[in-house]
Amino acid sequence: MKITICRKEHFNAAHRLHNPAWSDEQNAEVFGLCNNPNFHGHNYELIVKLTGAVNEDTGYVYDMKKLSTLVKEEVIDRFDHKNLNLDTEEFRQLNPTAENIAIVIWERLREKISREYDLAVTLYETERNFVEYNG
Repeated sequence: MKITICRKEHFNAAHRLHNPAWSDEQNAEVFGLCNNPNFHGHNYELIVKLTGAVNEDTGYVYDMKKLSTLVKEEVIDRFDHKNLNLDTEEFRQLNPTAENIAIVIWERLREKISREYDLAVTLYETERNFVEYNG
């Protein structure tokens, strides 16, 4: 029997959606206001989900304190109050769309969390726009 636990976190970051291989006109057409050369920001909501069996000794699927610390170290400390395009290695060459941010977060966490757990990341860019990635 498996159950899913969830940890919700929050971070703020700026970004610009831009494809350097395209003209300014094509970037503006595809990305609209998100292509602003002066960047723009979001208040991201992140939900990290781990699915696994309940440990008989602890009653936990995974220690939430450990998960909280991991998310802080791998995500919040790395991306909070940063310009993703300029301040992070991950997005110097990768367009920081919500989809790509979620994949990067998932990959960073997957490296640190045992494969015995299924991992999913849900990233809210706005209240109505969000993505989910589960590898």
